[in-house]
Amino acid sequence: MSELHHLTIAEAGRLFRAKQLSPVELTEAYLDRIAALDGPLHTYLTVTGERALAEAKEAERELMSGTDRGPMHGIPYGLKDVYETAGVRTTCHSKVLEHNVPTRDATAQKKLRDGGGVLLGKHALWEFTFGGPSYDQPWPPAQNPWDSKRALMGSSTGSGAAIAAGFCAGALGSDTGGSIRSPAALCGIAGLKPTYGRVSRVGILPNTFSFDHAGPMAWTVEDCALMLQVIAGHDPADPASIDVPVDDYAGALGTSLKGKRIGLIRDWYEVEGKIWPEAIKAIDDAVAVFESLGCTVEEIKVPTMRQFLDCKIPITLSEIYAAFEEELKSRPQDFGRQFRFRIISGVLIRGSDYVNALRWRTELAKEMLAHFDRIDLMLTAGHLGEPPKVSPGDPPAILNASTPSITTPFNLTGQPALALCCGFLPDGFPIGMQIAGRPFDEAGVLAAGHAFEKATDFRSRRPTLASPAAAAAQ
Repeated sequence: MSELHHLTIAEAGRLFRAKQLSPVELTEAYLDRIAALDGPLHTYLTVTGERALAEAKEAERELMSGTDRGPMHGIPYGLKDVYETAGVRTTCHSKVLEHNVPTRDATAQKKLRDGGGVLLGKHALWEFTFGGPSYDQPWPPAQNPWDSKRALMGSSTGSGAAIAAGFCAGALGSDTGGSIRSPAALCGIAGLKPTYGRVSRVGILPNTFSFDHAGPMAWTVEDCALMLQVIAGHDPADPASIDVPVDDYAGALGTSLKGKRIGLIRDWYEVEGKIWPEAIKAIDDAVAVFESLGCTVEEIKVPTMRQFLDCKIPITLSEIYAAFEEELKSRPQDFGRQFRFRIISGVLIRGSDYVNALRWRTELAKEMLAHFDRIDLMLTAGHLGEPPKVSPGDPPAILNASTPSITTPFNLTGQPALALCCGFLPDGFPIGMQIAGRPFDEAGVLAAGHAFEKATDFRSRRPTLASPAAAAAQ
């Protein structure tokens, strides 16, 4: 109770219902911590302090009177600033939308609001989820609380950093090529990209409609399950939404893993891509943990990361260029250099290239998903290589067509994929891995991740934050 900002969603919920903690107390603890420590980390673009306290007071009143709206009732959370919020600025971290105030809530945000959640504010990101860590926008990029010298891979950067730093209990991110899972892996938290069509994207500003996913980020897998329980479900207003029953994600967390078959995708991170030697050992150790829990693990051969990336590029560039063509022509100077650099080649993609890539995507997905005839889950690394160093003087274009991505394949297949912490480097920086499952088997993926967290002690380590004065002196 001495460090309220480190309570998980599950822990806070139990204390609320036992009347041992008030949502107002917890909200005040987060707001005080944000005010004191977020200065050098830049995780929030907008803090909704007055609104948060009002929502917390209402949640406290309802919980005290016996009204229970579900697992997010009274829980302080943040939103990646692509989620529309009625009456609250939504910028996509771009000057183009610097003064944009929507009149509606995104569907997922409305579900959290209706579930009694407490909105603390809107998080920093890569510009329009695509631009990279830009210093030429009205707000600086978010920094990693574990090591500010290592770049946060995009694009849900502020959300991942805020959770790791203890600035919110959970957050909603979006994931088009790894934008939930990459920051989660590099911030030592859990982040779930649900199945394509599981969570509504209505009211979320788009990147690539064919690959965009919305999902939860939190300190634990259990907390991701609790958030997903609230936001999952069919939405007729989203053409990609699929009407499939929503499972009891929290109830499935205690399911035994005995007899589960896991396919290890080792080639992606040992042959095609490179990761830290310590990360290879951490994944090998994770395999041993799953085997101790009764799983069988075998290596599987799947399409290469290069194939998935080559398929994704013409689709992504075509769709995102189409979304921003008018603004790029009329006000190019308001976009960041990195965003312009990455998007402009979309004008060169032919219609036949786009159509053929969509056809290729189907073939790659079929080949990938065919493995589930003999396995239940897939396991691989959560991030490749050393995160680049970023400085205000000359931030690099850190993603391009030659950069392999170990997260992108699961966006093309649409299957659920979870990033979670599986160890630490000698200097204390977190190591992440991914667990993926059959389409709409979020329950199985979350159960595996939860069992791993319970069998290890990685959730006991938190980053040590410097005060703004100390950070400025570094």
